[in-house]
Amino acid sequence: MSFRTGGIRLVSRVFKQAEASVFDLPLFLCPALLSISHKHPARFSVQRRKLHSSPELLATSSSSTPYTPNQTKKLPAKLPLQCAGCGALSQTVDKEEPGFYNLRRKTVRDYVEGKAVQAGDLGTEEYRIIQKSLENASALDPNLLEQLAFDLPVGERANESVIEDPMCERCHNLKHHDTGVSIRHPSIQALEETVLESPYKYNHIYHAIDAADFPMSLVPGIHKLLNMTQRSLNRRAKSGRYYHGKKTEISFIITRSDLLAPKKEQVDAMMPYLRTVLRSALGRDFNEARLGNIRCVSAKRAWWTKELKDDIWKRGGGGWIVGKVNVGKSQLFQEVFPKGRGNLGSGKLIKTVVLDVPAAEMEENIPDADMEQEEFFTDAKKSFEEDAVTQEAQTAQELLEDSDYLNTFSLLPPAQIETDYPAMPLISGLPGTTASPIRIPFGNGKGELVDLPGLSRGDLELHVQPEHRSSLIMHSRIRPEQKVIKPGQSLLLGGFIRITPTTPDLVFLAYAFNPLDPHLTSTEKAVGIQNGTGQTRVENIALTETAAKIISAGTFHLKWDVTRQRAGPITARDAADIHVDRLPYRVMSADLLIAGCGWVELVAQIRKRPGEMHNPDDKSLDGVDSSWPSFEVFTPEGNFIGIRQPMNAWLNVRFKPGEKNMKGRPRKSMKGHDKNMKAQARSVRHLSLT
Repeated sequence: MSFRTGGIRLVSRVFKQAEASVFDLPLFLCPALLSISHKHPARFSVQRRKLHSSPELLATSSSSTPYTPNQTKKLPAKLPLQCAGCGALSQTVDKEEPGFYNLRRKTVRDYVEGKAVQAGDLGTEEYRIIQKSLENASALDPNLLEQLAFDLPVGERANESVIEDPMCERCHNLKHHDTGVSIRHPSIQALEETVLESPYKYNHIYHAIDAADFPMSLVPGIHKLLNMTQRSLNRRAKSGRYYHGKKTEISFIITRSDLLAPKKEQVDAMMPYLRTVLRSALGRDFNEARLGNIRCVSAKRAWWTKELKDDIWKRGGGGWIVGKVNVGKSQLFQEVFPKGRGNLGSGKLIKTVVLDVPAAEMEENIPDADMEQEEFFTDAKKSFEEDAVTQEAQTAQELLEDSDYLNTFSLLPPAQIETDYPAMPLISGLPGTTASPIRIPFGNGKGELVDLPGLSRGDLELHVQPEHRSSLIMHSRIRPEQKVIKPGQSLLLGGFIRITPTTPDLVFLAYAFNPLDPHLTSTEKAVGIQNGTGQTRVENIALTETAAKIISAGTFHLKWDVTRQRAGPITARDAADIHVDRLPYRVMSADLLIAGCGWVELVAQIRKRPGEMHNPDDKSLDGVDSSWPSFEVFTPEGNFIGIRQPMNAWLNVRFKPGEKNMKGRPRKSMKGHDKNMKAQARSVRHLSLT
């Protein structure tokens, strides 16, 4: 063995011995530990970026002791820099703020003390599923795991242990007790400045839009604020441009698309409709846009999530998930993040790994060497330790303790270490769960996906009793009951949103595709229930003070013609095939949107002669036809309402065999049937005898 070869091997052993000998030292005193620590691996490059301290992104506290970044010096060195659930900066000062860690909580105490859970003894459902899947795959093909770059199952890692990053107190309560307080929502300008701090040349915005109130959750003017260009119908037009040396593109992701229809094929058939509605909502600038970058995604049913995950992997660079609160950004993040593709070795199946190898065992494995090699060993060890203390101590100090690293003016937090299976953001129904941008890299430095805090959606939940706020979210597809609103009647939603037709002598059909309990009653009683003065058993879930804030949100018209869709076989080509213009009536419709809740499909039939119907999209007309049916909506502060072209979702409602689908004509009573039949028979005999 040559001196060069032996020297290289000895240096390698020196590194290991040095790591073992200083394992108990604080990390900021020995940065060499960063290569084996669960905090910062050797390949992690320090980005001198500063945590945000903007009030637009941090929650305001009612506590008398506000949280300031200077107080982060009191943090234990082993606490994570950020909470993995909400992204808030870790702190132990203000319990009312996101990111607060209670050091008395067992999981936090074990983490600070460095107590690890043996990988083979993990009892979480996630690890059991991973282990079982890999065991089944290995049984089918022993070489499959090697081809897919997977390690052995978790249960076979006998000498490894796992340290789970704990969540902050706020995320802990949200996950286990479903209690928490929303953060102060950021502005679009704050998110714009955050995206501009991206370290990547190529960035892609994934604008999440909720299918429940589509397109009401669209961020208006997002393409202008984020300096993006949309490709026009001209195939020679440029697909994008550079701004400050960076190129930013956008895709519109309609989340929770399983709320629109029961089958994926039905949702795919809605794409022309969704593209038309979105183009109208974006304004005139998008009248000639292609809008080929729209996807309907359902994380719950895995509709188009794999394709979106592949797109994120191929694009690389900076991926930013932008949207309003409670549109499903965090759940989308979990489904489309490209896990397990970085080939990072032992970091694939478990998030953080600490090898439990005694230092004495390392020393025993070092072979004897001659005097010259021993001198080289001593010099290399001394040089390594000096370099660790003098050259890298300042960097480690900044990573863990230095206030310059934590107390800065950057809106973008520092990059995390890369693992194949990192901790994902917390999923919660609380609006504003994510308190700070959560950056998770992937692809061995290829790119990263960032979950940004949600923008304000109107705060309708602030007008509702706390115990009923979770009922504002549509968790599954609604199969509504048909409500027939006759003249003089109104439809109440949740007891505090009132829909009152204003067209006299006209019957409206209503289908409430939202989780609020619908109640049909007279307009007089509906006003009393809404104001809290009526004596009725109908529940009003709004706060007591909300009654004084109820005002009109405006008068809306059913201006879209759905006669062909509603007429059935009369206009069907394989049946009567009568053209719509020949019919003496029209079926008009519109969808009334409720921010964050869902929509109400309203339909009415009017008498209309051929050629008398105005087109609502005809710009040469005044835009309003006096014959269009109209209705007025009353909501808190007159907000949280929108209108769109009807989706005709009622036509996609399917009921199980034997299930009552709607409230229709009651069954004929059979009381006295036999008696009447006998009486009729006697009458017939009497007439025949006479």
